[in-house]
Amino acid sequence: MGLRFTPVHPIGSDTTLRDWQHIHNSIIPTAPLSADEIAARAQRHLLEVAYADGVAVGCSTVRPPAPDTATVIARVRPESRRHGYGEQIYQRGLGRARELGAQTIETVVLASNDDGLRFARQHGFVEIDRYVLPGDTIAFVDLRLA
Repeated sequence: MGLRFTPVHPIGSDTTLRDWQHIHNSIIPTAPLSADEIAARAQRHLLEVAYADGVAVGCSTVRPPAPDTATVIARVRPESRRHGYGEQIYQRGLGRARELGAQTIETVVLASNDDGLRFARQHGFVEIDRYVLPGDTIAFVDLRLA
């Protein structure tokens, strides 16, 4: 399957916004985002949706370096995993972060996302912190590329 990325920043259509939202909220059900919250994030971060054969298979967030540490998050829908999409989404995000001057790369994964944690660790990330948002019960795991 070919993989084609459609940028979400700036948000080009309601469809890409809804696709990004659906993927994010299904993978991070403990912290769902509204369309307005996503639009606000798109002003600060690079948000993209990955499509394969016209179907949204994943999304990404690249938080630009502050001061030299960027966060790269790649999410792939469970039914689209193990087809290489995560690798392509991650590599694109990593490249974008490096273009923006990032010296250090971090990511964040919901602790209940075993596939996401495994992917991050296989790519050289190590855990640096865990935290639970107010009102939540599942921790987020911050990881740094070693």
